[in-house]
Amino acid sequence: MHPAAPRAGRQGSDFARLYARIDEAGLMRRRPGYYALRLTLVGLAFAAGWTAFFALGESWWQLAVAGFLGLVFGQLALAAHDLAHRQVFSRRGPSEAGGRIVGNLGIGMSYGWWMNKHTRHHANPNHEELDPDVRPDILVWSQDQARAAKGLPRFVGRHQAALFFPLLTLEGLNLHVSSVRALREPHMKRRGLEGLLLFTHLGAYLAALFLVLPPGMAFAFLFLHQAVFGVYLGSIFAPNHKGMPTLTGDDRPDFLRRQVLTSRNVRGGRLTDFMLGGLNHQIEHHLFPSMPSPHLRRARVIVRDYCAELGIGYHETGLVTSWREALRHLREVGAPIRG
Repeated sequence: MHPAAPRAGRQGSDFARLYARIDEAGLMRRRPGYYALRLTLVGLAFAAGWTAFFALGESWWQLAVAGFLGLVFGQLALAAHDLAHRQVFSRRGPSEAGGRIVGNLGIGMSYGWWMNKHTRHHANPNHEELDPDVRPDILVWSQDQARAAKGLPRFVGRHQAALFFPLLTLEGLNLHVSSVRALREPHMKRRGLEGLLLFTHLGAYLAALFLVLPPGMAFAFLFLHQAVFGVYLGSIFAPNHKGMPTLTGDDRPDFLRRQVLTSRNVRGGRLTDFMLGGLNHQIEHHLFPSMPSPHLRRARVIVRDYCAELGIGYHETGLVTSWREALRHLREVGAPIRG
């Protein structure tokens, strides 16, 4: 999960000096008490949601439970993210075990699939050939991708800004499907364990829905639960890089500039930190991916001031404005399709 080390020489020393300031402030130290409390609270919310589900039985109030569990699944995904980055444990073994329990078993998202994808994203954020998060799929992320789009991506790309949030309602289901499909990929490690935990989750989840609820209500619960989960995650991750500069070919600045210039921070208070899992401090997270998330707010001041010293652009905005910038980017890159 750790991105490639910054290059040696003057540019590398820029990051080395920043790291020294961060380390001197004690911001790389683990926070076991914080994570023990956070994981306990999220676990209790998960248990409370499913307890309410079984207690209610056949009732349309289950849709409120579905919405609540959609948010809880989002918080579990954020916890799995921190585990994968070794923010919780310094050693690989406990981090992987925790990530698979929370990810595969807890929410039905493959730890191994996500780890492979996210590691490549961290190494080359917003690079069109190297970052899997900006490769064309249903959506296109650059005008060159738009010109080359065919079929469904071309149709969607014409209106992708308007369709972005509606499409996020399917992102939860997409994560499950991608996780199962990834079991056949050669990079997948411990595929037997990954598959066992994934199918245990999916089997228990679907059995609970269709044994407790009549079919129509079960499908309504499933759709709303996964829709809230997908929109919540998408609303967290979309502001991080969408609409920021993209890179192509050999265009790879040094580590410090590569991470800062392609990332966007979202301003806000402690509630924003909680709801976005600290990823609103995206610049600091990309520079120091193993930094515990409660330290990112303090690191922001150091990083912002250091970037000002070096004349490096540091982009920060409010949450709604960050969504607006991402949607404006989607509309602009779809222009070649609209003609």
